[in-house]
Amino acid sequence: MKTIQDLGAGKLHPPEQDVVREAADAMFFSRDSTDEDQAHEALRGLYALVDQLVDAKRIEPEAAGRLTADVEACGPPMRVAGP
Repeated sequence: MKTIQDLGAGKLHPPEQDVVREAADAMFFSRDSTDEDQAHEALRGLYALVDQLVDAKRIEPEAAGRLTADVEACGPPMRVAGP
């Protein structure tokens, strides 16, 4: 939440803030493989949003990195799917 506040209300519109919150919640509540699947899906949505924001020059890459790192830190390390 602090990261969203630090970015400022003008940087993230309410639906975009919802994407960030949903990803953070999914990470925080991830406890088993079902939850982990939901967390991966939420993170994919976050990554897509962050890419769009950087591409549109609405946030700097450094701020995008902080935002994603803060959300990822809300939960346990995620397993990476193998080939």
